[in-house]
Amino acid sequence: MTNVSPLIRRGLWRFAALLLVGAAGAVAGADGPARAAPDPGPGASPASPGAAAAPSKSGKPPLRIAFSDWPGWTAFEVGLQKGWFKEAGVDVEFSWFEYSPSMEAFAAGKVDAVMMTMGDALVTGAPGARSVGIIITDYSNGNDMIVAKKGITSLKALKGKKVGLEIGLVEHLMLLKGLEKAGLKESDVQLVAVKTDQTAQSLASGDVDAIGAWQPNSGQALKAVAGSRAILTSADMPGLIYDLVNVSPKSLAQRRADWVKVVKVWNRIEAFVTDPAHRDEAVKIMAARAGVPPEEYAKFLPGTRFLSPAEAVAAFEKNDTLKSVYGSGKVADAFNVANKVYKDPQKVETYLDPSLAKEALAGAAPHAAAPAAKK
Repeated sequence: MTNVSPLIRRGLWRFAALLLVGAAGAVAGADGPARAAPDPGPGASPASPGAAAAPSKSGKPPLRIAFSDWPGWTAFEVGLQKGWFKEAGVDVEFSWFEYSPSMEAFAAGKVDAVMMTMGDALVTGAPGARSVGIIITDYSNGNDMIVAKKGITSLKALKGKKVGLEIGLVEHLMLLKGLEKAGLKESDVQLVAVKTDQTAQSLASGDVDAIGAWQPNSGQALKAVAGSRAILTSADMPGLIYDLVNVSPKSLAQRRADWVKVVKVWNRIEAFVTDPAHRDEAVKIMAARAGVPPEEYAKFLPGTRFLSPAEAVAAFEKNDTLKSVYGSGKVADAFNVANKVYKDPQKVETYLDPSLAKEALAGAAPHAAAPAAKK
């Protein structure tokens, strides 16, 4: 399996452009071909995402779910390896993708569900590939960063400076919200378009004064430039970047009871992954799915804030703050419209259904309902 970073990444908000030009049915994404779904992993079905799923003993086809390499999503491999979906009585078929192709597969109807950020659910839905978020797995808790060169120790010190990042992606949004809190406007800095995988080099060469990137690129920048430091991270804005499991409205309507079972399994997975007693085993399973050494994968977990079942239900409550996925979604929607990712504002509430999480929590066993210890 190719040794690629576990944070290839959510947050490709430019994905709407692919849909609008008819690329939704493609297997390859804007950032290259999908990771050879040829190796679906020990717990996943080897079937192609485009192939018709064979009915199970229940007479129903398995739920087809696309996931990609972000710790909050890779954790599902734990449930697959442990056989927890079978124990719960729900047939699933997980397919492993790079992030952008996973959304393309969903838009093309090749899978029933896909794991996306709240912002990307709006991006894929605006052109027509609507989805409903039923699980909030986590939010970014430090993996996204604004890294500045030596001598720049705060966002206010960025005034008049060059910041290299990908325009329209999540780091752009994070920078804008950070500048706002610091009393600055976007026009107070000079944005330079730099691809995320080139940000470390750009900072090291002196082409820019700061960069916006996610791990491992942000970490590479910190190592490459002596005296550099992170002056803003997603940990400073908890809830700005929520990660979810999004289901097609049709599948949710037809198989709601089965999707509730999936939510219950996820609750069990979250409790296992966040339990210090099981951390090493969980990291080993997740790292194997991602194709990287466990010690490398473990470095990224603190930057992913897994939500307990109770915390996820709380995040599903409607309000306009970042403590709510609704409030966070409105921020992402405004950003997307302002940056012409799509034209018309989206109704965030139509993209979310908290009822399954509430039902799963109400009927959970005590060990699953109790908030797990956090790292």
